[in-house]
Amino acid sequence: METRELAYFVAVAEELHFGRAARRLGMAQPPLSRAIQQLERRMGVPLLNRTSRGVSLTPAGAVFLAESRKALDAVDAAVRRAQRAGQSEPKLLVAMKPDGDAGLLATILPRYREDPDAIEVEVVVGGVGEQSRMLRDGRVDLAFLHGPHDDCAGFDTELLLEQDQVAMLARGHRLAGRSALVLADLDGEPFPRWPGSDVRGPEIRDAGQLLQLVALGQVVAVVPESARRHARADVVCVPVLDAPRTSVLLAWPDRTRSRAVAAFVRASTDVRSPAAPSPT
Repeated sequence: METRELAYFVAVAEELHFGRAARRLGMAQPPLSRAIQQLERRMGVPLLNRTSRGVSLTPAGAVFLAESRKALDAVDAAVRRAQRAGQSEPKLLVAMKPDGDAGLLATILPRYREDPDAIEVEVVVGGVGEQSRMLRDGRVDLAFLHGPHDDCAGFDTELLLEQDQVAMLARGHRLAGRSALVLADLDGEPFPRWPGSDVRGPEIRDAGQLLQLVALGQVVAVVPESARRHARADVVCVPVLDAPRTSVLLAWPDRTRSRAVAAFVRASTDVRSPAAPSPT
């Protein structure tokens, strides 16, 4: 099977319209339709339902769409990583969201530079939820991810830190003077909508936006305890006793053979929080 066929199918599956998919691919519709039909015959299962009302995915098509995306991402990732490895002065690209390292990176980097396999590090700071995608498609070599929220499928990981959570509240909020809360205390409060979540509140793209909305009393947020370090004077953080613990994970593609990646992982595990258990 060729990657071209996967790209054809993904376009049709995402558009659910052969005409739009053909325009997206820059080709005529008839050869695209024939290519999908040939693909279905070779696989021996229908991937699409075609009716007078439109096109929809079959159960097999839904699975094949997810796997096709992974395969195409893997091809793109292989190209990007090979291109970076072939540069005269290669760099190690590490992705994180703002404060996504919980303050660990400032200790990791000096330890990493002591390793004979270390190369220059470039930290890529992106929005909430972007780090897993960047690592999966090869734009970066490692990423700080967060459990249980980020998708770690296909990655090797090291647990660096586990944290309790706190409620971030405006200083004038009715609960701001409490020494601790439980989640039930926050029932009925407006919460922010993180990318990919189904909460109805305002969508949050970065930590600065979140702090501003909290300070204005527009939302409350339950966040990792490390967020205390950046809370403003008009924002308070109150422990939430029954909130699930969150984790900071260092992730990299499984089966990687990069000595620079291995050195970064070693440095990270050397300085990991004492609260994070070592792998067994």
